[in-house]
Amino acid sequence: MRFLAAFHSDVGIYKKNNQDSLCLKIVRLKNEEEIAMIVVCDGMGGLEKGELASATIIRAFAEWFDNSLPDIIEKGFCTANVKDEWESVVVRQNEIINSYGEKCRIQLGTTLTAIMIAQERFIVCQVGDSRVYRITNKIEQLTEDQTLVQRDVLLGLISPEQARCDPRKNILLQCIGASKMVVPVYTEGIVQKGEQYLLCSDGFRNKISDDEILKTLVSESMIDDTVMKNRLINLVELNKSRNEKDNITVSLVKVV
Repeated sequence: MRFLAAFHSDVGIYKKNNQDSLCLKIVRLKNEEEIAMIVVCDGMGGLEKGELASATIIRAFAEWFDNSLPDIIEKGFCTANVKDEWESVVVRQNEIINSYGEKCRIQLGTTLTAIMIAQERFIVCQVGDSRVYRITNKIEQLTEDQTLVQRDVLLGLISPEQARCDPRKNILLQCIGASKMVVPVYTEGIVQKGEQYLLCSDGFRNKISDDEILKTLVSESMIDDTVMKNRLINLVELNKSRNEKDNITVSLVKVV
């Protein structure tokens, strides 16, 4: 299993700082198989030092990939081991960011959406409302937003249509650094050749439709990382042209 990958992040048309952070890492094993990890974090726009919180999580996951993943591979790759170690990373970083905020008397936090693809399987870790989509001949959202509005949808209190314009849609139920306790949600599944996996902050998908994303990222046309990068830039610019005011971050990996 091999990958093509690209990413793009933009401060947007309104904010002075980009509080989004991302990490994309691919390693090739001795048997020529590859393992990919993509992480997207969205520092909380209404909280101070959001960019610091998101960058802290990205750095922790990048260090885990470089220093701990080789041991998992050597022992025999297993998503259960990845989940256990990611859980430890999230809990530890939540404690660190919380302590920093208390010490400096500031409030900061970040979402976390991470995916690892290896041995024809994927594992996703989710905190907050950044998202993972699987793109084939259709587009499928693999994560569920951990927001007050999405909870109301699940409880049948409001409809999905009402949720899209609800003024509370950015209120998170949990985020790393601003919640005393964080409980990540994990999703696993089978990976097929030709599939694409898209990770994004909420600024990427507020002003464009799933159908527009699908049509722009048709798998057959994604022949190299340059094409992929340009398509992502086009979608980001489309968001900006529609007056999206948040930071915008997106990453895409294709299984080849």
